[in-house]
Amino acid sequence: MVIRQGPDRETVLRARRLYRGLGKLYPDAHCELNHENPYQLLVATILSAQCTDIRVNMVTPSLFERFPAPSDMAEAKVEEVENLIRSTGFYRNKAKSLISSSRDISISHKNRVPNTMEELLRLKGVARKTANVVLGNAYGKNDGVVVDTHVSRLSTRMGLTQEKAPEKIEVDLMALFPRKNWCLLSHLLIWHGRRICNARKPKCSECALRRNCPRAGVCDPDKQ
Repeated sequence: MVIRQGPDRETVLRARRLYRGLGKLYPDAHCELNHENPYQLLVATILSAQCTDIRVNMVTPSLFERFPAPSDMAEAKVEEVENLIRSTGFYRNKAKSLISSSRDISISHKNRVPNTMEELLRLKGVARKTANVVLGNAYGKNDGVVVDTHVSRLSTRMGLTQEKAPEKIEVDLMALFPRKNWCLLSHLLIWHGRRICNARKPKCSECALRRNCPRAGVCDPDKQ
């Protein structure tokens, strides 16, 4: 991905202040999808589409017990996988993606989840967000920024981007923050989005970052 240059100085300085503030608020921020290896993280991330991490974490223990490795999932019957993941939503497509991607991993990658963006994107059900989650959290590689609904919402509210498409938001964030911070940045934004800067009722009056947020108070129901 080509990173566009030229964020204005005010936005750069705001980004730095926000990152420092988020780091103080959430020193233990991390991926909240329970996993023990890259395969489990890949599966959990695919399941997390249009689903909460809490729900995914309820489903994955029995799924991993039944299919502990990509080679096991590759041989699974789609109906069995569907039944195990039904509560995550869109279970038919997700089951197909899990089986197909696991088959590719088993055959083409010797049963190990690949560790490059190019290879991950070839797997069924894997787009940049999923690939970034796996690379950043399983392999410690900062190839990009995870842009989910929380990151998208907060990036806009905090004045870090004016873009709407996730891939364009990612480009803006990559230009504002050092590469070494990309993985943690997404966790910090996600944690703040879940705890304070909610979609419908952001708690602006409780937000320690409000002085650096251009939208502070605009969406706060207490101000309406």
